[in-house]
Amino acid sequence: MPTPDRLRGDRRALAERCRGLDGRGYPAYRDLEGGWDLGGGLTLFLDRAARDPFAPPSPVRLRLAAEAAGFPPVFTGTRIRRIALADLLARRVAEAAARAEAATSRGGSGNSGQIRSDAGGQEVLERSAVRLAPDGAGNGGGWVEARLEVGLPAGGRRILGRRAAALLTEALPEVGAALACAAAPPEETAAFLRVVEVQEHLRRQLPARNLVAFVADGAVLPRLHGASELPLPAADAVPFESPPSLRVRLSLPDSGGLPGGSVAKDAGEISGMGIPEGVTLIVGGGYHGKSTLLQALAAAVYPHRPGDGRERSATRTDAVTVRAEEGRPVRSVDVRPFIRELPGGRSTEAFTTENASGSTSQAASLVEALEAGSRLLLLDEDTSATNLMIRDARMQALVAREAEPIVPLVDRVRHLHEAHGVSTVLVMGGSGDYFEAADTVVRMEDYRAADATTEAREVARSLPNRRQAETGGAGFFARDRHPRPERFRAAGRRGTTRIRAGAPTRLLYGEEEADLAALAQLFDSSQTRAAGYAAALAAERFPGRPLPEVLDALEDFLDREGLDALTAPGRAGRHPGRLARPRRYEIAGLLNRLRGGAFDSRPTAARPAPAPTAPGG
Repeated sequence: MPTPDRLRGDRRALAERCRGLDGRGYPAYRDLEGGWDLGGGLTLFLDRAARDPFAPPSPVRLRLAAEAAGFPPVFTGTRIRRIALADLLARRVAEAAARAEAATSRGGSGNSGQIRSDAGGQEVLERSAVRLAPDGAGNGGGWVEARLEVGLPAGGRRILGRRAAALLTEALPEVGAALACAAAPPEETAAFLRVVEVQEHLRRQLPARNLVAFVADGAVLPRLHGASELPLPAADAVPFESPPSLRVRLSLPDSGGLPGGSVAKDAGEISGMGIPEGVTLIVGGGYHGKSTLLQALAAAVYPHRPGDGRERSATRTDAVTVRAEEGRPVRSVDVRPFIRELPGGRSTEAFTTENASGSTSQAASLVEALEAGSRLLLLDEDTSATNLMIRDARMQALVAREAEPIVPLVDRVRHLHEAHGVSTVLVMGGSGDYFEAADTVVRMEDYRAADATTEAREVARSLPNRRQAETGGAGFFARDRHPRPERFRAAGRRGTTRIRAGAPTRLLYGEEEADLAALAQLFDSSQTRAAGYAAALAAERFPGRPLPEVLDALEDFLDREGLDALTAPGRAGRHPGRLARPRRYEIAGLLNRLRGGAFDSRPTAARPAPAPTAPGG
């Protein structure tokens, strides 16, 4: 195959070569592999021609020289601006690809005429769909590159040469034009970058204010419906308003040289609800917005696109949603902090099962989240195991402590904060037994928030719950787990890496299909795919280390090498696939849910807790 970035000819030569292939068998498209100069600073790279029109489309790159792209250095001057600009360009390329496909597609067999591009939803993520290198700003040979999949035209299994020429030399240049600064007013680009930059600026202020999250006044938290991440129309939504006692004001960054009147006006401070460190309860009646608020907090670990409604809210990046997950596998997890021992005196020091119950699965997930470095846990009673959350006085009277191995979270949640700095936000609508443990109580009524902390404490004093605190659970962080590398190889039947993600919740990893439905902060199938490649790379590159150190090493690798380096094509300088950066917590979540995986459990060696990860990390 030709060297990936070596040019073979110009636009006219490519068109002639396409027409010369007309009527030949589809594998003859291999003759087009390599680079072609389309003019105006735009280069087409056909990295690998599909061998059959019914196979996945051919990976293609469109590279626009930075001088032709024309982005001023102010748009790429910081890491977060580069991430935001690449995300925005991926959206523009996807829109242009859809227009070009609609204009040029005239039938054909298999995937003929398709132009696929990976673009984000409501979250702004670091992704491989568009790359800016070295800075994409025009000084010193930089470029902006879009990665696409293109269905080369065929009739049956014969090449349609003229249509291929039109697709590659006419339609794709129109898609490539979306990479230029001139494709949209610079004020529009600046406004997108500004929205993302503001969210990261808000997030950076949380630790100094002893906050775990911030929800802006005026935010629109409800979604269009349960299966959508799109916002409810503003006319139908109740804008969020902070209770006065919880309202804080955070600073907004200056424009940093970004153009546009709206950017210049967007300065000073912003007000909203600050959720303090510690234990926070979100209470209220059904359908009044409790879970909606918690879901917004979970999503706010990432910045959001303009118009999302949550684009001025921020949560610490180490927040992890924890759910009960009946039937999941558990591998050598020390669940003793929550489950003392099993009947018959069986130890839970390295608990392993193929089919966890609701309580054991949630206990394992809590310990796994802490092991991965989370210091902010998000829980909703609707998706939790009741017996892990609470055991009330009447049940304690009927079932003796000696017959119940579970130490419920209500008796561990304060210890987690006071001894380990772990904060917890819980949605509770059916039990007041957490009132004594709570530092803050937010009551939701008709999607309106009120500070009910004082009232909840008074209720706790006037109506004592009479339950006895459960004791005896072991301490946290007592043991390390070391992944066994040979058990995490993603090899298919032919021995090559096999990783596929068609949805955020499902991943084909080697010969195993992993169920990731409980990883609620995987928002994009490209994140799931990247988590799969990261897990496989961890097994290959970082053997013999405890899981937290493996995750540290993965983050350092991705910060240094970028997403492209996760896949073999990316490492070879060709098309790196559809990838969006997952957090360390979702990578750990995948490793923990692979039925073929295995860990060795050993006493913990002292190590500092990891700092919250940077955006996209």
